[in-house]
Amino acid sequence: MTLALFLAQAVASSEGTKSAAEARFHLFGELYLADPWFLALVPPALLLLAWGRSRRGVEPGRVPVLPVEAPPRSWAQRLAWIPPFLQAIAIVLVCVALARPVRGNSVRQTLSEGIDIALVVDRSGSMKYDDLEAGKSRLDVAKEVVGAFAQRRMTDRVGASDSCALLTFAQYPMLLCPFTLDYGAFEGFLETVQYVRNEVEDGTAIGRGLAKAVSVLAETDAKSKVVVLLTDGENNVPDILPLKAAELAREKGIVVYTVLAGRYAFQEDVFGRVYRTERELDATELEQIAEMTGGRFFRAKDRDSLERTYAEIETLERTERREERYTETFDLYFELLLAGLMAYLLAWGSHATWARRLP
Repeated sequence: MTLALFLAQAVASSEGTKSAAEARFHLFGELYLADPWFLALVPPALLLLAWGRSRRGVEPGRVPVLPVEAPPRSWAQRLAWIPPFLQAIAIVLVCVALARPVRGNSVRQTLSEGIDIALVVDRSGSMKYDDLEAGKSRLDVAKEVVGAFAQRRMTDRVGASDSCALLTFAQYPMLLCPFTLDYGAFEGFLETVQYVRNEVEDGTAIGRGLAKAVSVLAETDAKSKVVVLLTDGENNVPDILPLKAAELAREKGIVVYTVLAGRYAFQEDVFGRVYRTERELDATELEQIAEMTGGRFFRAKDRDSLERTYAEIETLERTERREERYTETFDLYFELLLAGLMAYLLAWGSHATWARRLP
């Protein structure tokens, strides 16, 4: 137990000298032995020490007269166990030092090419409706789900995170946050997103939004590039058609996942009042975009299905990771040799002075 505490303190207090020894036998924590077979010397060495101090190892003394009563024991006799104990400690420490204790420092390095993911969110006026979750607009729910997705991808293990960019569109597309690994910055931009309230800016320019995402991704060096485009409607800005933007994405090797978020279609009556209809939104173009680029189309009619959609996209777009592990070792035997030498010198000094024995 004392030896274990000593070794633990040696590991904690000393960095040790960098060693070429291999950490073969694990003791505890970061402590290993490089040549553990030297521990086999401990039992025979202790037996030889015990035999040397036994009656068989010394010449029996002869006294002419035996006293009637045993004489009182002196303090030297009472402490006679100390020198052999120090000798035993010295033997154990030297044998452990020969076993070459080392501190093993395991180093793990995760390498990854990473994926650049452009998260494109519709902020048109229709994103104010609350049919995904009661009490929350479509845009609020989308921001929460997209934010959670980005956080998982951007705050993964060091060296294995993905860069994300945030784009929004209504009548016109806008790059809010360039590609970054800083989720705090991404989250700050995401919180500022609001649906448009000005009719001049309103619209669902899916083609423009996708074309903007493709142009931003074309400037990055990532080997894998992905667009996740969320909208709640059909394209109604004809200058850049969604399928034309999809062709550009395909030419650049960009995969596009499209998400149609919303349960109902809404429209205005002759008095300008908005009412819900049972008409299904036409998802044909979104399906074709995904098919053309090697992605997938998803329809989300509530918050749960939207969360499942982004979770499934996450499983489809996994970052390739390569892990390298190696162990650095540091020699700790010097402290043990020093302690063993000190224990031996103390035992020798005791035998030569107060614990001296007559033959």
